[in-house]
Amino acid sequence: MSSKAEILKKIKQNQPEIITELPDLDLLRSNNPNVLETYKTVLKNIGGESVEVANYIEILDFIRKNYSLDRRIITTIPELSEVASLDWKNDDPHTLQDVELVVVKGHFGVAENSAIWVTDDILGQRVAPFIAQYLAIIINKNDILATMHQAYKRIGNMEYGFGTFIAGPSKTADIEQSLVLGAHGARGLIVFLLN
Repeated sequence: MSSKAEILKKIKQNQPEIITELPDLDLLRSNNPNVLETYKTVLKNIGGESVEVANYIEILDFIRKNYSLDRRIITTIPELSEVASLDWKNDDPHTLQDVELVVVKGHFGVAENSAIWVTDDILGQRVAPFIAQYLAIIINKNDILATMHQAYKRIGNMEYGFGTFIAGPSKTADIEQSLVLGAHGARGLIVFLLN
């Protein structure tokens, strides 16, 4: 047996007895009956925009009306291929510097801070939401949780290579206490709230 294995064996044999149970975090659960309205309010307050849609056709119409289709738009969602490119996921990430809009799905949102959980399996490339000028994320209205405690409980057993919470457009107020949007990532965030 190696010295490392011997040390680990001794540590395992000498664990203290657990006397106290872990606290029940369900006490922190929100009783907010309208997480959707809370989500939309918080998102607006941090500089994002929410758009309620019934289907992908409404998302296509919104993109056509609000973005120049001659600029580069990319997505991971086949239903949006009429207005956005799907064949960029294997490109060199440096070639994405001219992306105007990226549209991806999110796993779920969190009402208390309007964060959206995304992982590498739905992003196409990890850099996509951070390099584009504008970011649009689609989440289902039923997939909005009240608190981060519920969010961490939900992702606790998920397997992923990369995951992050995205909340609002990139911003900073470090420079002379003046708010600057798009400082380190997307200048704008639109969340499509799908029925």
